[in-house]
Amino acid sequence: MTDMLQCISPIDGSVFAERPVLTLDEGKAAAARARDAQAAWAARPLQERIDLVMAGVAAVGAMNDEIVPELAHMMGRPVKFGGEFGGFNERASHMAKIAADSLADIEVGEDETFRRYIRRVPWGVVFVVAPWNYPYMTAINTVAPALIAGNTVVLKHATQTLLVGERMAKAFHSAGVPEDVFQNVFLSHDTTNELLKARAFDFVNFTGSVGGGQAMERAAAGTFVPVSTELGGKDPGYVMEDADLDAAVNTLMDGALFNSGQCCCGIERIYVHESLYDAFVEKAVAWAKTLKLGNPLNGETTLGPMAHVRFAQLVRDQIDAAVAAGAVAHIPTDPADDGGAYLTPQVLTNVTHDMEVMREESFGPVVGIMKVSSDDEAVALMNDSHYGLTASLWTADIDRAAAIGDRIETGTVFLNRADYLDPGLCWTGCKDTGRGGGLSVIGYHNLTRPKSYHMKKVTS
Repeated sequence: MTDMLQCISPIDGSVFAERPVLTLDEGKAAAARARDAQAAWAARPLQERIDLVMAGVAAVGAMNDEIVPELAHMMGRPVKFGGEFGGFNERASHMAKIAADSLADIEVGEDETFRRYIRRVPWGVVFVVAPWNYPYMTAINTVAPALIAGNTVVLKHATQTLLVGERMAKAFHSAGVPEDVFQNVFLSHDTTNELLKARAFDFVNFTGSVGGGQAMERAAAGTFVPVSTELGGKDPGYVMEDADLDAAVNTLMDGALFNSGQCCCGIERIYVHESLYDAFVEKAVAWAKTLKLGNPLNGETTLGPMAHVRFAQLVRDQIDAAVAAGAVAHIPTDPADDGGAYLTPQVLTNVTHDMEVMREESFGPVVGIMKVSSDDEAVALMNDSHYGLTASLWTADIDRAAAIGDRIETGTVFLNRADYLDPGLCWTGCKDTGRGGGLSVIGYHNLTRPKSYHMKKVTS
């Protein structure tokens, strides 16, 4: 009997899509085809690879009218927001623009006797395991630069967004990218582990949970295949006494609750200087109350269901435990809250770091707000986490923010903004958020390996 992967729609709990998984032998064959195709793909001129990848990106964009409601069915994001193509295209376009400079040889020196340089060469077969929360944008972060750099790519997408990889492969193939150069596969965890152990791939990029990242690293242990991971976070915001209060509330609350809080770099905890604390809380609660929870296919809905009932239950449990320990919940239960995937957004005060909601990733529409009296107190609280993805600072003093940023254990420091991935900057983290870095010139360096040339000239 063939195992099936099923996408359960959070809209109504129905099976929206299902696909059979590959057997181990079929998975090995897919990886082998990718390996066989890699040299010819890498031998194509760089500009040709860029043009084909960008044509594939455009082909995805041409599907957007179908993709938007499909995403709503699969993971619950309201159709009102129009999908992900803007960020998808921005990231791929930037990586295409910087490819020639990023992949250029590093000239070390040449004279009458020697020529020395370092070349960036593709790893070979890149395995991308992509998450469901921003399924197109997170996948393109690696797919586009990996292909442009001359790698072939095998993409395994999350079951919750089962059709995304299939659509991407169809679009890229229609644009002229060979089928064996970019493959979408449906794999079980066991088959994935066996392929990693067998060194079927040369580089692995995984975005998901800490447990998932640990499993990937264990499977690849001893193979010396690089495993790049981005495993989420518990991202803080810090509002200083000179902050633009309205801008801070609007940006941080959007960062906390957009996409039902299911953002890798979403804001999950906010620290506010005591002089602004009461005003911030009042405005934050009012902001949260403007959201309309409901069916994501309804054009008026601004907050859809969480992607799965079990994700919503984790958030409910965190909120209930915090309230039982003394936290104050400010948002009354929404009539659309069904006790399942549809979850009332929540703002919590009187929270402490003894509460799980302030320590462990929620990945849902809840945020805790704490009062602080100094930068030192805020820095200590922001660093009191085993995650380190982003932090959002709010002040008019850019030098003060930079100095605080130097003290924060995080991958990205935002000033007066939050929850945005700039493709010109390295997307990276520390601690349990994982290791590695995507996008920017560093993304290209991670998707290639350095190869040194020390060439002695023959002289008469």
